[in-house]
Amino acid sequence: MDYLEIKGGQTLNGQVAISGAKNAALPLLASTILAKNPVRLNNLPHVADVRALVELLEHLGTQATWHTPNSLEVSTSPTHCTAVRCTAPYEIVRKMRASILVLGPLLGRFGKCQVSLPGGCAIGARPVDLHLSALEKMGAEIAIDKGYIVAKAKKGLRGCDLIFDKITVTGTENILMAASMAKGQTRIINAAKEPEVVQLCAFLQAGAWKLAGWGAGSSWCRAQIERL
Repeated sequence: MDYLEIKGGQTLNGQVAISGAKNAALPLLASTILAKNPVRLNNLPHVADVRALVELLEHLGTQATWHTPNSLEVSTSPTHCTAVRCTAPYEIVRKMRASILVLGPLLGRFGKCQVSLPGGCAIGARPVDLHLSALEKMGAEIAIDKGYIVAKAKKGLRGCDLIFDKITVTGTENILMAASMAKGQTRIINAAKEPEVVQLCAFLQAGAWKLAGWGAGSSWCRAQIERL
């Protein structure tokens, strides 16, 4: 069995650069799809999952510019949105399962999308069923076709009360982003409270969305659009 042997007695000194959290960076990157103005994210961890999601954003038609290895500017302005392709292909999604996070913002902003299931056409229970059932309650029409989630909301999404049967971090994040573009108020009951979810809430609030219910012991979240 491998082990680490640490011998003390030495003075430690120096500096260590602390990278941003990958689990927080991924939903923030996905949420840039919602913004009509360029968004700059700093202290992004320079890891494969972040690069894979940026690759997916570029495939979708956004413009991504790296200013440094840890600082990225993403634009989905009307100029670039004319080229937006609302299909997230399996070839990219398979590289990183959190790519499912583009489902909520794409559907919320553009009213349609096709996103590959993380496992492609694999038979069995889908890990995103909670995401899909919540979006259906918000008015989306969803079908599974050849390993792709085909989602439409011709009249836009509408706010409602949602209860997750079990706590899901990516499900909470996906619905938060979708709800930020929905008409009316959405309340998520049994919402995840991980730090990356709280960070996403803070990011959405900075972009002019109103959220409440996040506090010590809170297990629900209310999201309501203030302005677009």
